[in-house]
Amino acid sequence: QLQLVESGGGLVQPGGSLRLSCAASASGFTLDYYAIGWFRQAPGKEREGVSCISRRGGSTAYADSVKGRFTISRDNAKNTVYLQMNSLKPEDTAVYYCAANRFYCGLTSGGYDYWGQGTQVTVSS
Repeated sequence: QLQLVESGGGLVQPGGSLRLSCAASASGFTLDYYAIGWFRQAPGKEREGVSCISRRGGSTAYADSVKGRFTISRDNAKNTVYLQMNSLKPEDTAVYYCAANRFYCGLTSGGYDYWGQGTQVTVSS
């Protein structure tokens, strides 16, 4: 079964940047069979879709709240998907999760079969 692991979270000041990574934690699994989505959940709020990328990277989508600030990309040779986050705001503070599904890039969590454990992003001065 595919297992995902996120990394790259941390504490950053407003206006700063972070790059999150999503990788398969077990050998033998390749992420290029999967569309990957990034989701986040802040305390007391529902999980929301942030961005997604198709299996070959030709299609991406972003939530309106992050358009122009976040960029999703994938390096299938490295079996990793990235979320570059720039111009971070306090409201970006959340646990960020990556998720995988075999079929499509979408920002609704119900379509994803595999999830990582999450990485905390805190934007604060």
